[in-house]
Amino acid sequence: MIHIQAVNTRKELKQFIKFPFTLYRGHKLWVPPLISDEMRTLRSDVNPSFAAGCEAAYFMARKDGKVAGRIAAIINHRANEKWKNKIARFGWIDFIDNYDVSGALLNAAEQWSNSKGMTGIQGPMGFTDFDMEGMLVEGFEHMPPIISPYNYSYYPQHLEKHGYGKEVDWLQYRFNASQPVPEKVRRINQIIAQKYNLRTVLFKKKKDVLPYAHKFFEAINEAWENLHGFVQFTPEQIDYYIKSFFSLLRPELACFIIDDKDNVVGFGLSMPTLSRAFQKAKGKLFPFGFIPILKSLYRYSDIDLYVNGVLPAWQHRGIHSLYYVAMNESYIQHHVKTAISSSQLETNLNALGIWDNYEKELLFRTRCYIKENL
Repeated sequence: MIHIQAVNTRKELKQFIKFPFTLYRGHKLWVPPLISDEMRTLRSDVNPSFAAGCEAAYFMARKDGKVAGRIAAIINHRANEKWKNKIARFGWIDFIDNYDVSGALLNAAEQWSNSKGMTGIQGPMGFTDFDMEGMLVEGFEHMPPIISPYNYSYYPQHLEKHGYGKEVDWLQYRFNASQPVPEKVRRINQIIAQKYNLRTVLFKKKKDVLPYAHKFFEAINEAWENLHGFVQFTPEQIDYYIKSFFSLLRPELACFIIDDKDNVVGFGLSMPTLSRAFQKAKGKLFPFGFIPILKSLYRYSDIDLYVNGVLPAWQHRGIHSLYYVAMNESYIQHHVKTAISSSQLETNLNALGIWDNYEKELLFRTRCYIKENL
C-alpha cells in the first residue's frame, strides 16, 4: 500500500530532506548535500525565490509505513510569463526501485500542478538555475561535482515508464587542466583584447572579487537570457546567492572579462572539487563537517567549473576564449590536474565548441524530462 503525504511541518520537511541519506547509505559515488542548505532552499520564508514568483508543494511516499520516495512540485510564474507557457516543474525526486512508488509521487506532483492551472510538467528542475537540475542518464560510474545530480540508473526507466520524454540534455566533460595554452590561441586572444579594449581580471583575495559580485549576476541575467527555462534573478535573489555562493569562493579560480566601462562582459568561475569532502561531512557542517571542506578549499588538485558565459552583444567575437585561457593558466600555476566542466546544454554549440581545443571525455549526460497534456 502506497500512501502519499503532503509535507506541511518543519519536522516533515526535515524527513523529506533526509530521505536520500537513507536511500544512498553506503553508496560510494553519491554526494550528500548540506542539510542546512536544503532547508534554506525549500523554506518559503527563507528562499527569496518564493517572493519572486514561485510556489511549491512537497510530497513523500510511504510504503509499509516507511518513507519510500519524495518529490517537489514547483511553479515559477515569472518563467511561465517569459516563456509563454503553463509548465510546472518537479525536482528533489528520489524513490526506491518500485514503479508504484514513483508513479504515485509523479501523479501527486501532476495533480497539484493541474489544480494550479498548469498544462504540463518538466524536470528535474529547481526554483532557479542555481538549483540542481537534470537527471543523470549517462555517467553512473563517476562521482559528480557537488552542483551536479547523481541518481540510481533505474530513475530514467521509471520516468519513461510513466510517460515522460526527453526535453533537453546537459553535457559535462572532464579534461586535463594542465594542458598548455597553444601559442596560436594566445596570440589571437591578445588581438581580441586589444581590438575590443577588454581586460582580463584575475584575483588574489576574496575581497577583491566582491566589488564585481552584482555586476557578475547582472551579466548572468543577460548571458543566460535565452537558455532553457532561465528567468532573470531579482535583486533579492542576487543578494541571497552572493551571501551563500561567494562564501566558498576561491579568488584564484575566478575570472572576469571587463570592458572599458568596467562592466563584466564575460565570466568564468571554478571551485576546488568538494565531492569527497561533502561525503565526509555527511550533510552537516558541525561539529566536524566543516573541517574536510575547509581542507579541500585550500589544498586541491582537481577543480569543477561552476558558471561561465558571455553577454549576447559580445558573443561570436572569441570572448569566451579570453577567460578560458586565463583560467587555464591559473590552473597550471596552481598545479591543478583535472577539471570537470559545468553542465552545458547540448544545443548550446557556442559553449560546447570551446572544448574542441582540449583533450576531453564526456563524463555526464543529464536530462530534463517533460510530460504535457496533464
